Amino acid sequence: MDDNEKELSQEESLMIIQQMINTAKKEQKDDGRGWIIWGWMLFVASILTVINLHYKWFNLFFFWNILGVFTLIFLSVDLVKAFVIKDKARVKTYTKSLFDKLNAGFFICIMFNILAINLGVGPVKGFALLIGLYGFWILIYGTALDFKPSVIASFITWTFGFIALFQTDFEVVMLLHAGAVLVGYIIPGHIANREFKKITGRKLKQGSV
Repeated sequence: MDDNEKELSQEESLMIIQQMINTAKKEQKDDGRGWIIWGWMLFVASILTVINLHYKWFNLFFFWNILGVFTLIFLSVDLVKAFVIKDKARVKTYTKSLFDKLNAGFFICIMFNILAINLGVGPVKGFALLIGLYGFWILIYGTALDFKPSVIASFITWTFGFIALFQTDFEVVMLLHAGAVLVGYIIPGHIANREFKKITGRKLKQGSV
């Protein structure tokens, strides 16, 4: 067997994995805008649904259907950028590629959840499970980028989801859902955005010196 083809020892494998993680932390700095946008969209949809439950303006899922349309448009535009528009100048890092795949998996899981709600799981339990899914993705994100606000937020988000599992009132679940995205998406997103601006500002100052 060629020396280049020799099997890696356990220590070497762990070292390579650690190097990949360290590289990922250095190369990927999220500006938090995605979390802020999605967080506010989910938050507004939750609150409007609560108001709609009181005043009965529209169908129960009216605002969620609107959000679904926006989501499909967003994903379509993203797919066009990824596969139709060839941006050769753009360098795709390992972490970016990893998160693209995780994002795809996350949205597929959400689609499964939404389909389950329509097939009989029910909106109360269905949205409780969605909150649990949010917590899982937030934990992956926070751990991969060593972003502690998201790691902490993931456990708080799971707490909201756990409480929602034992509720029977959809209005209460919507309020818990709003609280979960506020803690899990919006607040960490704004913290990430603030840190990103600080880092960018320092780099600009260093570059101008």
